[in-house]
Amino acid sequence: MKVRVGFGFDVHQLKEGADFWLGGIKIPHSKGATGHSDADVLVHTICDALLGAANLRDIGFHFPPSDNQYKGIDSKILLKDVVKLVHDKGFTIGNIDATIALQEPKINPHIPEMKSVLSAIMKIDEDDISIKATTTESLGFEGREEGVSAYAVVLIQK
Repeated sequence: MKVRVGFGFDVHQLKEGADFWLGGIKIPHSKGATGHSDADVLVHTICDALLGAANLRDIGFHFPPSDNQYKGIDSKILLKDVVKLVHDKGFTIGNIDATIALQEPKINPHIPEMKSVLSAIMKIDEDDISIKATTTESLGFEGREEGVSAYAVVLIQK
């Protein structure tokens, strides 16, 4: 059995009045993440971790922000495509461990729904997806509520 680990990281700016998509669901909040797509920082991070583990470059390579077909796209579509790329290379997903860093809103109440949505897309058990949330104790851009970041580690196997 061949086992590989991938790491992902992403950041998006928060803006007043924008929709806040995180982990494949819309979170009610006065600010939302902005970007070329729906700016779902958690999904983008998981995509990058999966692509890295399979040695398939990164999310920007496959879905460049210069390509207008991805303008405003639902990041769940990108994740589905990434999972297909990983499977096409002969790998299955073992598990995912992700952390979201932001001051507000509180994410913990939304984690079960995120896990449900993500497990359905990736066709893995919810128990194989760990999502954690942390604040930065009011420090940095996350603490000032200017942005959100996420980190993920994934294990894939062949």
